[in-house]
Amino acid sequence: MAAALPRNGDLADQLELLADLSEILGEQPFRVLAYRRAAARIRDTAASVAELALAGTARELPGIGKTIEAKIVEAVESGEMQALSRRRAQVPGEVASFMRLPGLGPKTAARIWRELGVTTLAGLREAAERQRLRALPGFGQKSEEKILRALAEGAAAGEPRRGLLGSGLPLLREVVEALRAHPAAVEVSEAGSVRRRKETFRDLDVIATAADPAALTAHFVALPWVLEVVAHGDSKATVITKQGLRLDLRVAAPESYGDLLQHFTGSKEHNVALREEAQRGGLSVSEYGVTVSETGEVRTFRDEESLYAFLGYAFIPPELRESAGELEAARTGTLPHLVELADLKGDMHCHSSWSADGRASIEEMARAAAARGYRFLCLTDHSHSLRDGRIEAQWEEIAAVNERVAPFRVLRGVEANITAKGDVDLADEVLEQLDWVVASLHTSFDRSPTERILAAIESPHVDCIGHLSGRRLSRRRGADVDVERIVARAAETRTALEINAQPERLDMRDVHARLAGEAGVLVPVDSDAHTTQALAYAELGIGQARRAWLTKDQVLNTRTWAQIAKMRG
Repeated sequence: MAAALPRNGDLADQLELLADLSEILGEQPFRVLAYRRAAARIRDTAASVAELALAGTARELPGIGKTIEAKIVEAVESGEMQALSRRRAQVPGEVASFMRLPGLGPKTAARIWRELGVTTLAGLREAAERQRLRALPGFGQKSEEKILRALAEGAAAGEPRRGLLGSGLPLLREVVEALRAHPAAVEVSEAGSVRRRKETFRDLDVIATAADPAALTAHFVALPWVLEVVAHGDSKATVITKQGLRLDLRVAAPESYGDLLQHFTGSKEHNVALREEAQRGGLSVSEYGVTVSETGEVRTFRDEESLYAFLGYAFIPPELRESAGELEAARTGTLPHLVELADLKGDMHCHSSWSADGRASIEEMARAAAARGYRFLCLTDHSHSLRDGRIEAQWEEIAAVNERVAPFRVLRGVEANITAKGDVDLADEVLEQLDWVVASLHTSFDRSPTERILAAIESPHVDCIGHLSGRRLSRRRGADVDVERIVARAAETRTALEINAQPERLDMRDVHARLAGEAGVLVPVDSDAHTTQALAYAELGIGQARRAWLTKDQVLNTRTWAQIAKMRG
């Protein structure tokens, strides 16, 4: 029997580890970036990338060239990419795991290994406990305490990887559409944490009703995305996809579809609170229906709206079902009218090929944004890519593009870096000529991040703070920032705080975005797109905004640029 091909997730894991080890070894940044981009592309691909590589067609995927394809073939044939094996031999023990801890980037991980001889997480814990880390420049008592706290929380442990919403949602939608197209299907819906637009998920859930449940589950297990069938019955089935994701289908009786969909959408905390409240009214709620305790009568519901109404609530959008006050609001009629993707009028943080990591021209980005129905685009290329007269040259190109794409408008913006000293890395005379300035932390996340962000907020030229914590969901914890202080000062200075919709960021967190909205801070939902396709990330950001209870009025870029400019004075 032929050996099973590696799943997409396994290939992506190898490339990400290769990137980590290469970074620790100080290799060229463009190569590290190529590995990371290829890993992200592989995770987002529904087809088996191993199969594509063996057929010589993986290189047709964006971000995967001939060299990466050859590495994938190596992984298929020998179990591991040769480049990864070589770097494993060079970087000992668990040094790569150090990078999952706060304040430990590749250079710091390399110094801990080379200068202190620490190669394991246990050794790192011991070095921190014995105060050896503070002997390294830039380290101090607080740095050691953060590392010990993170290790105690299991931050660097090899826990099972949770999928990113940006990877799971497209696949889940394809599966839902494939099931809806089957003749036996009646109702089909996504469920679980992805339906709630939670930033990460453990598995993917689909709830359906069907004229012939057995036929629908048989169709499900035979879908082209399926790598392995874990379980298969007449009314439910579980498969593993070629991306390495677990996918569950449950087929309900039509009369109880609403009960099952509500139950498997969750969250657990929401459902527990719902049941406890129902019990006080003499009702027992389960996935099978609502039982009237006094009579034993079981009521079932064909849709969630009817179920919530029977229990005394307005319909609660899935994104709000986290036991964070939504039940009381639904009972009293005070649920907010949440922002929707169609409300966006523009994107206020994106990049073009003027940034070193941008992949599209200004005009290509503008036309792609216009095709989405936007009316403006704030072009915010990285400040470090716009030195030595390049920013003035970029302004000339923006003016030329605006003539060709009118009435759509490209605004002159920048994503400036907040330095380790708390400065914004562009001169005031340049900043004052820009339409929109985003200031972001990109380095030194353990060096007074709160004070540096507050200093940036004080600049009269900074309009918005980008990706507040700087987190990367799959590989880097965010900076330890005092969100309450930042929100309070942002409200006083009328500085915006963005929701960055990149799948690995979704930063601010939902709870922080809710805090900002309640304080009166305007929150733009930005794609941080580096390609035309990535402008679509805005949908993920809107999901985060909805989880944060934000309305159209609280999201800044639901307005036209003229309205925004008028608000800013």
